[in-house]
Amino acid sequence: MANNIPEVRFEEFSGEWEKREIGDLANRYDNLRVPITAASRVSGKTPYYGANGIQGYVEGYTHNGEYILIAEDGASDLKNYPIQYVSGEIWVNNHAHVLQGKQGISDNKFLMNAIRNTNIEPFLVGGGRAKLNAAVMMKINLSFPLIEEQSKIGDFFKQLDDTIALQQQELDTLKQTKQGFLQKMFPKEGKTVPEVRFEGFSGEWKEQKIENLVTSLDYGLNASAKSFDGENKYIRITDIDESSHKFIQSSLTSPDINLENANDYLLDEGDILFTRTGASVGKTYCYNLIDGKVYYAGFLIRARLKAEYDSYFVFQNTLTNKYNKFIKITSQRSGQPGVNAQEYGCFQLLLPSFEEQSKIGLFFKQLDDTIALHQQELEALKETKQAFLQKMFV
Repeated sequence: MANNIPEVRFEEFSGEWEKREIGDLANRYDNLRVPITAASRVSGKTPYYGANGIQGYVEGYTHNGEYILIAEDGASDLKNYPIQYVSGEIWVNNHAHVLQGKQGISDNKFLMNAIRNTNIEPFLVGGGRAKLNAAVMMKINLSFPLIEEQSKIGDFFKQLDDTIALQQQELDTLKQTKQGFLQKMFPKEGKTVPEVRFEGFSGEWKEQKIENLVTSLDYGLNASAKSFDGENKYIRITDIDESSHKFIQSSLTSPDINLENANDYLLDEGDILFTRTGASVGKTYCYNLIDGKVYYAGFLIRARLKAEYDSYFVFQNTLTNKYNKFIKITSQRSGQPGVNAQEYGCFQLLLPSFEEQSKIGLFFKQLDDTIALHQQELEALKETKQAFLQKMFV
């Protein structure tokens, strides 16, 4: 970005951007903030903002218009510092600074993105609860073009943010829909038939322990990880996504061991992995051939199912409230929580016929694939926005 000019800009604009302090570009309206304890809040339609966003909804408002909110203290993420554009009636407590661009000088949407594109960490003071002092904040230097270019850039990023928000909303709706199906398509506690099932199936489901469904429950490979060799993938606890239960392949590794005699630790299609220790105990993953050649690590337990059971149906049972309750009770230890292979083998689930298992398993697999696709699209949009932020700001 030579001569204070961004790499990418709209074609009708040229010339250098000017360095200005936030105090020259915006007014601060912290004096209007009013904190309310949770017990004293009167429920209403106005969003009540704190350092990290909306804390609830109340009656009345402290500010009305276009503003930028910046965490003063209590930020949940210092790397991606909480900064947001808001519009309309809002109520702000004393943990967020309130800025508004000076009319004719700065566009609020542009200003928000310019501040968001700035590393805030060096300006923070304090220890465990880092604070951004108002006087320091107003002295932060930013590069600014003329108001016409600001407005166009601000509108561009607003449209991008709206698209991301819509994609996030669709993803959240899909996840909620899946949770609803999990509750209705698996029998509730004390019941032997689900509320909802595919046409053509009837009769009670039969209870079985996992140990009766598998040919083996095996512990993983006792090896550290090394840089990915291009073929042999290594899955560890941290490589299983907490939300989607998919194999995270953004930072692949390989087992740091001679693999000539390690075929017993290779995953086959339909193998289910269980996390056996730590804060993520109970987390599961179902192997799919599209994940490639994968070895599993020592803090994981592999369940290899018999041919007469549908692996994806069994896997979905590990995402139910019944399973979560089992993990919560079984994992209690004097040290860190844990569940061993024998204990996992004792988990009891209800099973219909293989045909019904397969139909339910396929239904949830297709739903999971749709959720994963929406997640990928959301991540791609966020990466696109980040790339534009780097190239369209100085």
